[in-house]
Amino acid sequence: MFSSPDHDNIMILVATPCLLLLYFVIKTLRERLFPDPQLPPGSLGWPLLGETLQFLPTRRTPKPERFVSDRMKKYNPQVFKTSLFGETVAVFCGPAGNKFLFSNENKLVNLWWPTSVKKLMKSSLSNVVGDDAKRMRKMLLTSLDRDALKRYIDRMDLVAQNHIRTHWEGKEELKLHPTINLYTFELSCRLFASIDDPTHISKLAHHFDIFLKGVIHFPIYVPGTPFYRASKAADAIKEELRLIARRRREALDKKMESHRKDLLSHLLVTTDASGKLLSESEIVDNMLMLLFASHDTTTSAMTCVMKYLAELPEVYEMVLREQLDIAKSKEAGELLKWEDIQRMRDSCNVVSEVLRMIPPIRGTFRKALVDFTYAGYKIPKGWKLYWSPDSTTKDPAYFPNPEEFDPSRYEGAGPAPYTFVPFGGGGRVCIGNEYSRPQILVFMHNIVKRFKWDLLIPDEKVTYDPMPAPSHGLPIRIQPHQSSA
Repeated sequence: MFSSPDHDNIMILVATPCLLLLYFVIKTLRERLFPDPQLPPGSLGWPLLGETLQFLPTRRTPKPERFVSDRMKKYNPQVFKTSLFGETVAVFCGPAGNKFLFSNENKLVNLWWPTSVKKLMKSSLSNVVGDDAKRMRKMLLTSLDRDALKRYIDRMDLVAQNHIRTHWEGKEELKLHPTINLYTFELSCRLFASIDDPTHISKLAHHFDIFLKGVIHFPIYVPGTPFYRASKAADAIKEELRLIARRRREALDKKMESHRKDLLSHLLVTTDASGKLLSESEIVDNMLMLLFASHDTTTSAMTCVMKYLAELPEVYEMVLREQLDIAKSKEAGELLKWEDIQRMRDSCNVVSEVLRMIPPIRGTFRKALVDFTYAGYKIPKGWKLYWSPDSTTKDPAYFPNPEEFDPSRYEGAGPAPYTFVPFGGGGRVCIGNEYSRPQILVFMHNIVKRFKWDLLIPDEKVTYDPMPAPSHGLPIRIQPHQSSA
């Protein structure tokens, strides 16, 4: 009896995932029972799932660094293997591991992200490699480098002052994390796309909150899953950005407005060395990436800065003295300048120590382009590679008394090379590296010179989902200074 074509197709659809599962089970069992001594030591966990179910939950614990640190102790302090998001991963540890990955971009390794990031951010810088990445990065950095930041400082100051008048003055209590999130997102919208309407900003911010929860997750596109909700939110954000970009391009083409000094206009009119403009999809995807990267990590850092300033009165007083000295040197109503940011050395050291204690990201991925050897072990082509600031920032060999908050660590020569890398390094250093510090410092200046605050929930836990955030939003009681500047 012959089977029908439809019956054969159904059998293939049923058999294929079963065969794939059987393959992964056999492969994992073989690697467990007969590990290759040339490969880094470690565990691949369960078939398909690997150790993802151990990796993701650690972000919601007070010590998320334990996923890496425990395996460094158990397997090898330089490199170990695991399996995350369905991929075999070599985790590079310590300053030598950081240096190796950062120094070999486009040689031995390339940037890689889990499937969820690839699907959500598509043609953005986070998903391109090689010459295309260099071309795109150069175009984006024109609006994020030091020269551009010098032009942004007064606008950052104005947005901070307006934020304080709207959300702080006259209040006795507030939740710090969501309030700061409003500020950082508004600032990014204004600087990058000249979006000024509070209702429009609030609508976009709502979508971003949903997007963030599923950006690094299992890519299961089923209603109710974090990735499905993030995908829908990303679609809504991109549609808003697409409409804004089209209106801006039409206005520029018709000479209805001059070229605005924001990132969106720059991307619309700037060509690369070959005279090629970015496509609409590339512009929209990169705007999504930058709005995501520029406000969520900074929100986390600012919130944690405020947490430590409330917990450590001596650190708060040090920052207050410095910021009042800067305020007293200004004329009434005069805005901050780049030169003022350079004078905030103590405040900058405090920010650095916060980034060490609670780094805004737990690491990023690379992909092995060829077979190579590292620390005596073979790293096969195609393996995914992972680095994390956790492998150095809590190590007493590089940071004595690592659990102690000590801003003086950054005076003089500062930490040893490749031990303090909150923004990564090399050709793939975070594109918002230069942008984030002045953004945080301008906010600190405006808040500290006006207020002192107490935590309403002492010792509130900070967990990652995926960025660090206090579990209850860090509610505080505000105390205005008697004569605020």
